[in-house]
Amino acid sequence: MPPADTGLIALLAERGLTVAVAESLTGGLLVAEFIGTPGASAVVTGGVVAYNTAIKHSVLGVDADLLREHGAVHPEVARQMATGVRLALAVDGRPADIGISTTGVAGPAPQDGQPVGTVFVGIAMGDDVRSYPLELSGDRATIRKAVVSESLVLLRELMRRE
Repeated sequence: MPPADTGLIALLAERGLTVAVAESLTGGLLVAEFIGTPGASAVVTGGVVAYNTAIKHSVLGVDADLLREHGAVHPEVARQMATGVRLALAVDGRPADIGISTTGVAGPAPQDGQPVGTVFVGIAMGDDVRSYPLELSGDRATIRKAVVSESLVLLRELMRRE
């Protein structure tokens, strides 16, 4: 498997930025993609696989009422996961500069009233916290791989605009 994006890792390093990853449906694939890139240790603080919904609250600080009312597949959950992972994976008391999160339905069945392929990617950079909806198709493995690819594209595009 080729590395994620040496250009993205280099850009983060050049700007002196760190990134922390919170994953649900991708189950560690996104942080593994980052870490597979040479130089990643300079920018990646770590990753949290919050596959169980309760972990999204207890580790990442996602609002329990939000999770109860809407479930884990929701744009605000993605935003709160991205914000929460920055703090959860702080190094020496310094939060990661960027938090990126994935939550959604990879299948084979719908979840939280959402159809298979519904995904939200959250990105938190300082006070700028965004959620990006994705509507994907394919089998479970295809959807999970697509989420990783799309997450990297979204972060790269956001970095270019900054």
